[in-house]
Amino acid sequence: MQYGTVAHMRVKKGMLEELRKMTEAEDMMDIPGYVATVVYQIDADPDELYMAVVFESKEAYTKNADSPEQDARYRDFIKLLDGEPEWHDGTIIYNHSK
Repeated sequence: MQYGTVAHMRVKKGMLEELRKMTEAEDMMDIPGYVATVVYQIDADPDELYMAVVFESKEAYTKNADSPEQDARYRDFIKLLDGEPEWHDGTIIYNHSK
């Protein structure tokens, strides 16, 4: 089963485009088991974001999360945020896309 995480976060003022570029660059990387990322910008507050990340399995997700490469990417990522994200990991029980 697919596995992933949903993050609730606030981007620092003026850093939204940088965050978008960083996320886009990560999508181009060949991260084993990685499937997709979706980032939502909240209408009521454009600095509030939700991000969903999908992996092929919990094992692939955990292997990536525990890697030094992901740790380095995360350290760069949080520099764009106003505080630490709130993470919610779990098994994806339904996923449909066209």
